[in-house]
Amino acid sequence: MCETLDARARSTLGSSHDAIYRMVNAALIARGVEGGRLVDVGCGRGALWSVVSPLFDRYCGLDAVRYDTFPLCGEFRAVDLDAADWPIAAGEADVVTAIETIEHLENPWNFVRALVRIARPGGWVVITTPNQLSALSVLTLIVKQRFSEFQDSQYPAHRTALLESDLLRVARAAGLEALAVAYSHYGRLPLAAAHYPEAIARLWPRALSDNLLVIGRKPR
Repeated sequence: MCETLDARARSTLGSSHDAIYRMVNAALIARGVEGGRLVDVGCGRGALWSVVSPLFDRYCGLDAVRYDTFPLCGEFRAVDLDAADWPIAAGEADVVTAIETIEHLENPWNFVRALVRIARPGGWVVITTPNQLSALSVLTLIVKQRFSEFQDSQYPAHRTALLESDLLRVARAAGLEALAVAYSHYGRLPLAAAHYPEAIARLWPRALSDNLLVIGRKPR
């Protein structure tokens, strides 16, 4: 991997907030996922595995760099996710996750097609990304002409801002069905370091969640 790719990957610190992992876990449980192989694309430190491991038998992580804290029980494959070819065969995964990864890449359409390719027929694909329609993000756009997670300080790590509608269009175009959207119920108040209470965020999830999830199934 080139130095630029390595540096860009490490700038993300390789992990996301626990609220995002809980959101993914809840979506998988709701769909009766049990057993099989999880392929975590853009896995970072592999922190997702500590939350969803009871649902799966095997774990494989794909990313530009391997962190020292990557799960010892997992299999790691180094990959440039912007490249055309990944070191994994079609249909290898029962579930494919891409947690806070798509916004780092140059071509989300190609990326989602690649996620669908490595899922088995009938398998699930899960994608999370910053929620551009949160109250914080919309306010930041009005004031600074930038979404909150796509300001100059986040570039070039954060490259591609996608709306909820964009993600759904990309997922449909890639062939996914049974599409659904979920929210993290964890959102920062504007002009403050504090976050909304979860009970309040659940009342207005799109406006008060910093992150969202799109899940879909690959046709059998």
